[in-house]
Amino acid sequence: MLMLLFYIGNNLYAIESSRVVEVIPRVSYREVHHVPNYVAGLFNYRGAIVPVIDLCHLVRGTPSRANLSTRVFIVSYPCQEDNTLQYVGLMAERVIKTVKKSASDFLTSGIKTNEASYLGEMIMDEKGMIQHINLEELFTNLRKINLLKSGGLTAHVPNSY
Repeated sequence: MLMLLFYIGNNLYAIESSRVVEVIPRVSYREVHHVPNYVAGLFNYRGAIVPVIDLCHLVRGTPSRANLSTRVFIVSYPCQEDNTLQYVGLMAERVIKTVKKSASDFLTSGIKTNEASYLGEMIMDEKGMIQHINLEELFTNLRKINLLKSGGLTAHVPNSY
């Protein structure tokens, strides 16, 4: 499978690129009150209101730095309730490249926490260890705080800005 690589601090992470709709530069966000600190805000993505999750803040507790290589990748989430797609922006630092790995390349670390159930298996690479972020687990966590729900953030995304 093709994986998108990025950094959180000095550590490499990866998500499956099949769920990535687009990678965009950082944009301005509308602040949202009474949500966890890792919710960077909302923005208009092709006519849809999309929440942005700061992965650096989620994983490490510190916001992403405003580097030129800090990016937002738009990922799709299929809503089973009404067969529509929802979109979430995931912000990370140094979004660098893609790499192809097979399922057999993933190794378990033996560490699993309820607070970060989305942190998955590891990939050993010439760059070191790369931790997989399990999008299904992340989506489950976002549903728990009502960021992914059938009524609020579902959108039809047109083909152009």
